[in-house]
Formats: sequence, C-alpha cells, structure tokens
Amino acid sequence: MQDGAVLVIGGSGGLGEAICRRMPLDWPAMAFTYFGNAAKADALKSDLPAECRVEAMRVDTRSETDVAAAIAHADAMPGGLRSIVYASGAPILQPYVSQIDQDQWLRVVEIELLGFTRLVRLSIPVLRKNGGGSFVSVVSFANYWFPPGDAISAVPKAGIEVLTRAVAKEEGRYGIRGNSVAPGIIDAGLGHSLQDKVHTPEVWAQQKKRVPLRRFGEGAEIAEAVAFLASDRASYITGQTIIVDGGLRL
Repeated sequence: MQDGAVLVIGGSGGLGEAICRRMPLDWPAMAFTYFGNAAKADALKSDLPAECRVEAMRVDTRSETDVAAAIAHADAMPGGLRSIVYASGAPILQPYVSQIDQDQWLRVVEIELLGFTRLVRLSIPVLRKNGGGSFVSVVSFANYWFPPGDAISAVPKAGIEVLTRAVAKEEGRYGIRGNSVAPGIIDAGLGHSLQDKVHTPEVWAQQKKRVPLRRFGEGAEIAEAVAFLASDRASYITGQTIIVDGGLRL
C-alpha cells in the first residue's frame, strides 16, 4: 500500500469511475470529485472497499475556491495528499474545427485546461510540504494519431500534457513526478457515448479493425496505467506519456 491519500479530479465520469475503483487497491485513503451527478458519486462511494477511506466532493474546476477546498480536504486525510489524478473533462461531441464557435472553445478550455492550471498551482505547495508526490493527467491519443472531429477534445488536453511535463521538469527536485496517460478509443465514458451518438455501427466496426488488438479498450485498462504512474512502482518515471490505444497509432 502507498502512504497517504490520492485525489481524483473527475471521479464520477466514465474513466474517472474506473480509476476510483482501482485506486483503493493501492491507497488507504482517496478523495474524488464530481460535478453534476451527486447520486452517481454517492453510489460509487458506497460501492468501494471499506478498507479504503473514501470521500466525495462536488467541485467545479472553474472555481479556484472549489479546487482549493478539494486539495485541503484530501490533504487532511491520513498521511496527507501524495498523488493527484486529473480525469476531469467537459461533455462534448465531435464537431469539425469549422463548426466550433468561440463559446464552445472557451467552455472546454476553462473547464479542462484552466482547471488543471488551478489544480497544479494550488497543489504544488502541498506536495512539497508532504515531501513529494505525483500528478497523473488523463489526456488524449489524438495528440499522436488525430481522428477528424477530435480537436475540441485534444487541444485542451495537449496543453494539459505539456503542463504535466513542465511539472516533471521543474518540480522533480522536490520529489514531485508528473506523467500522463493517453487513452485511445475506450468503451467507457465519452468513448462509449460517442459510439451511440456519432457515426454508424459500421463505421465503428471498421475503426475497430484498424486497432491491432482488434478491440476497443476498457476503462479498467486505463485505470491500471494511471494507478501504476501514481504509485511508487513508477518512482523513477516522470515526464512521460503512456499511450493506451491497443496499437491504433502504429
């Protein structure tokens, strides 16, 4: 088991939920955040192992007050805050660049990228105080293999990925690591929703054939990569991105 607590931002989303279900295997304490679905967050909390102390908090990443409160709450758990997972995201579809208006850009950038900047700025002093820790950001494989229509999702996450590397470079001297996980097409959360709302089943079947493993990923497979990077098992890994896409970008 790790020492201290892990904070998962966006824990009630599809990938966030899978991450929250995996983390109690490594951590004695976990705080996770949600935004719009308190009932789902409560159900998730009640379904997690009793051996892990779990707290759920409503957080709007656009609010510095909310983000600061989540960090303070997690740091007050036994052992203090030692790891932060950023899995927060805005609900989006897949418009082409020519179809995205300024308000759409501003909304996604404010929730995702600027939300992460708030989290980083407010949590670095806490992790320094605690003798180090880790950031893991969930980004996008579109930064490496771009599918049309993914710009509004990929552009903010590219910024998150770069900022995570900046944390790794600048904060390593304080024992703080920063890494990212880039999911491919995952049958959970937004990936699952897009399969229902965008394109035909035939298009998705053809896309699946392009994946060397001939299937889409599962949320639990993303969670395993996140859990590894968050833990001391990855103690000498920082500034890296693990692409979990079944080989799609090859």
